[in-house]
Amino acid sequence: MPEQIDERKQRVLKAIIDDYIETAEPVGSRTLARKHDLGVSPATIRNEMADLEMLGYLEHLHTSSGRVPSSKGYRFYVDGLIPPQPVSAEEKARIDRWYQSRVKRIEEVFQETAHIISQVTKNVSLVLAPQVTQAKFRCLQFLPLDDRRVITVLMTDAGFIENKILEMPDGSVFEDFQRMAKVINANLAGHSLQTIEHHSLAQIQDEIQDQLLYESALEIIQRALDSGKHERLYLGGTTQLLSQPEFHDVEKVKEMLLMLEEEELMKDILHAHMGDGLEVTIGQENENQHFKDSSIITATYHLDGELLGTIAVLGPTRMEYAKAMSLLEYMNTNLTDVIKRFHW
Repeated sequence: MPEQIDERKQRVLKAIIDDYIETAEPVGSRTLARKHDLGVSPATIRNEMADLEMLGYLEHLHTSSGRVPSSKGYRFYVDGLIPPQPVSAEEKARIDRWYQSRVKRIEEVFQETAHIISQVTKNVSLVLAPQVTQAKFRCLQFLPLDDRRVITVLMTDAGFIENKILEMPDGSVFEDFQRMAKVINANLAGHSLQTIEHHSLAQIQDEIQDQLLYESALEIIQRALDSGKHERLYLGGTTQLLSQPEFHDVEKVKEMLLMLEEEELMKDILHAHMGDGLEVTIGQENENQHFKDSSIITATYHLDGELLGTIAVLGPTRMEYAKAMSLLEYMNTNLTDVIKRFHW
């Protein structure tokens, strides 16, 4: 930690940020002395606040005698002052019940994850789902529907499923499709869908020895490729903006909502933060000027060591960092477990 921030200044800074997060009101020395046992007089607290402002950790609003944290102050707070706030056993059980009652398909995992994060943090949530073409082929299965049709199911290692009803070519029987599935699974298991697109399928075609059956199999693989060209971004809690004092200004809300509609921009922002562990970007640290008054907390999730996507919380710099960070850490691990439920 910086040498100029001694222990007393750290206590004062933490108390100010804690109060401001709770009340959204600038914090004065008298309030601080009354609410917190800092062991010093209001005059000493005023001096410490003045020093913290001079060092850039606090800002002084002209409309009030109180101070508010700066991006630098929040950074110091996040990096070393906030105590851990683990997700409680009750919250974990509630989240697990939510998934079990609401999630039936893999796509719903990401939708509900966005919903849970926004509900708990009272901020906007973003979930970047994996690009299907980056996922690895797991298996292809055929299920009999009737005498002339089969249900084709393609599963990737990320849990994504593509299914389609196919007409059986004249002269073929369901056993032909079962045989074809064995050939395809033996040749493609472990390949990413992207490489399958360019991968030589000559060996599979030779083993199947039936052009119509072969084309039926390619159809479902191509469908998975076509539907997975772009990553999927799920948003939650955009209306939560309205409950934040920072966004009582209608123009500010409009501006933020317009930015959230720029899907490619939001994806780029999440990609920029994609990496290992938890990352917090605060206020002025954001490269995009529209988010200079906002903070973004991101966590990248993996499956069996493979990077899959990103979950994030977007809100005002005055957010409950400890709560949001602990929730994302828990959801990061839990999301992997939920995805695995969809594996065969």
